[in-house]
Amino acid sequence: MPSTPTDHEIPAAVLPDPRNHDIQTWVGDRLWPRDEARVSVFDSVVQGGDAVWEGLRIYNGRIFALDHHLDRMMASAKALAFENIPTRETIKQAIFKTLEANGMRDESHIRLTLTRGKKVTSGMSPTNNQYGCTLIVLAEWKLPVYDNEAGIRLITSVIRRNSPAFLDSKIHHNNLLNNILAKIQSNLAGCDDALMLDDNGFVAETNATNVFMVKGGTLITPTGDACLPGITRKLVIEICEAHDIPCIERNVSLVEFHTADECFTTGTMGELSPVTEIDGRTIGDGSVGPMTHRLQGLYHAKTALEGEPLQF
Repeated sequence: MPSTPTDHEIPAAVLPDPRNHDIQTWVGDRLWPRDEARVSVFDSVVQGGDAVWEGLRIYNGRIFALDHHLDRMMASAKALAFENIPTRETIKQAIFKTLEANGMRDESHIRLTLTRGKKVTSGMSPTNNQYGCTLIVLAEWKLPVYDNEAGIRLITSVIRRNSPAFLDSKIHHNNLLNNILAKIQSNLAGCDDALMLDDNGFVAETNATNVFMVKGGTLITPTGDACLPGITRKLVIEICEAHDIPCIERNVSLVEFHTADECFTTGTMGELSPVTEIDGRTIGDGSVGPMTHRLQGLYHAKTALEGEPLQF
C-alpha cells in the first residue's frame, strides 16, 4: 500500500496560471509579494470567517460593475456591524495600485475581501476588534473558470442552501462551509458544481453561482429568498428587460430544471456558463442553447464597453 506522504514528500504546487507566481497582493495598507502576503492569526477572518468579499473582473482596462460590487460590500459590512470601514475611495485606490503593480489590464480577476479586522485576544465578540478592518486585494491572471462553449455538468447536493432563518445569503460573507460541503460532493461525483436546494425543496443556486433555466422561450430564475442576489444575475435580468426577453423570478422545482430547454449559471468568476447536464439528465440537446448563446453575446457586449477605467 502507498505510504502517507510526509511534509517533505508533498508534491510542489502547480499554479493554474504561472503568471501568478510573482504577483503583488494588497493586505492592510500596502502591497506584499505573494509569498509574504498574510493576515494575523488574530484576524476575524481566521477566527470565524468573519469577513465579506466580492469578485471583480477586469476587461480591456476597465473594472466591470465596480460600484455595484462596492455597494454590496458596504451593505454586507453594515449588516455585520463592522466598524472603521475604509472609504470607497480608499478601496478603489488599493485596487488600482494592486492592478498597476501587477501590470493587469485584462484577463484578470480580483478577490476583494474586507475582514472585521484583528482582535486583541481570541474570542467571538467584536468588542475584541480594536484595530479596524483589514482590506485584502488579491488580483490574479484568471480567465473564466468554466468552459462556456462545451458547458458544465451539475449534481444536486444533499446540502441545503442557508435560508434567512439561519444566515441570510444577502450578506456576502466569507463563512462558506455550507457551499464548500456541496462543492466536495460535486467533486466526488466528477461534476463541475452542485445545485443546492432551499429548505422548502426548491432550487436556490449552485455552490458558487446563480442559476437560470429556459422553458418555452421564457427565462426563469429562482427568487432571491435563499440565493445570493448576484451582480451578474441582476445584469442578466436587466439585459432581458432591455431586449424584451421574457424573464420571471419564482420558486422553481428540481424537476423543472431536469426538464428545461436550456440552463446556465451566472457569476463574475465564470460569466454565463451553459449547463448541459443535471443529475445525469441531458439539458435540451446537450449543447449551448439559442437563448443562452444570445445572452452570452449581450453580456459580453456590456463587458467590452462598460466599467471603471483603470487609473494608470
